[in-house]
Amino acid sequence: MENVLKEFRERIQAAATARKALRIVGSGSKDWYGNVPQGELLDTRAYSGIVSYEPTELVVTARCGTPLLEIEAALAEHNQMFAFDPPHFGDGATLGGVVACGLSGPRRQAAGALRDFVLGAVLMDGKGEVLHFGGQVMKNVAGYDVSRLLTGSMGILGLMLEASIKVLPRPTAETTLRFAMSQAEALQHLNDWGGQPLPISASAWENNMLLVRLSGAVAAVNAARRKLGGEDVGKAAALWDDLREQRSAFFVDTSHIPLWRLSVPSTAQPLSLQGTQLIEWGGAQRWLRADLPAQQIRAAAEAVGGHATLFRGGDKHSGVFHPLTPTLAMLHRNVKDAFDPARIFNPGRLYADL
Repeated sequence: MENVLKEFRERIQAAATARKALRIVGSGSKDWYGNVPQGELLDTRAYSGIVSYEPTELVVTARCGTPLLEIEAALAEHNQMFAFDPPHFGDGATLGGVVACGLSGPRRQAAGALRDFVLGAVLMDGKGEVLHFGGQVMKNVAGYDVSRLLTGSMGILGLMLEASIKVLPRPTAETTLRFAMSQAEALQHLNDWGGQPLPISASAWENNMLLVRLSGAVAAVNAARRKLGGEDVGKAAALWDDLREQRSAFFVDTSHIPLWRLSVPSTAQPLSLQGTQLIEWGGAQRWLRADLPAQQIRAAAEAVGGHATLFRGGDKHSGVFHPLTPTLAMLHRNVKDAFDPARIFNPGRLYADL
């Protein structure tokens, strides 16, 4: 792997000298996400492989180009998993791409977001230097915030070489319940249930139908099922996989109407926006299919203390991610300049001026 690192370093140093943009990419499974990619391709897949995996320590460390399927297969052998339930959006998805995009799946409602599980990272910066942040245990906090900062950075800070991720055991039992109720009723119930010791690991509301997944010990799942009632869906693993990978009917849209992702407080009331909605994470993540002005959608999200991202389709000229305040924009620029002074990594992918 030293030869691969040497090639990466030479490519980065040459690009920095020439002020030539580099487009960091793994399999390209998420090229559609974020602003339009720019620059000469820098493929990470040659730098692949699991560096270490200690099932008893619940930590896996792998290189950026390692296929996510390969890591998940190794975890499955020990009945463990990525608790944040990362979407693949393609069989070739790599660990580096997963961390760079920072996306989590349905289980994020209970387990937490991807950034909560990143223990450490190794980064090659804009000078070709290799920097180490964090470690392989939660108590090692040296540089821990930088490791988390890389999550969702869309590769604009540097070439992430490795990441150490905390994993968790798979739940012993799971079941999915279905309830017929309006959006307002679903949000009320989800927030009420969220304040109780119930093993809810995922939820999804659409078309006046609420789905709730229970995960955990057999006794806990059975007790929660009796308490909540509802209709038992039975074997529903494929349903949640389709939701995570956006293969369900709501996401497989042929009308080319833009898909927005709204992140709001779970207690926010139904948003008065025309279009169709699907609600996850106990009300905190709301998907919206709507051909509305970006300003109107973002204003609605801001009004309840949230933000909106143009997830798929639509006009990206107004920016994909929610506009930053002047102070946050300055902080973003300062961090970008510290790691990538020549501004060669994925320019504009996160925000136009980064």
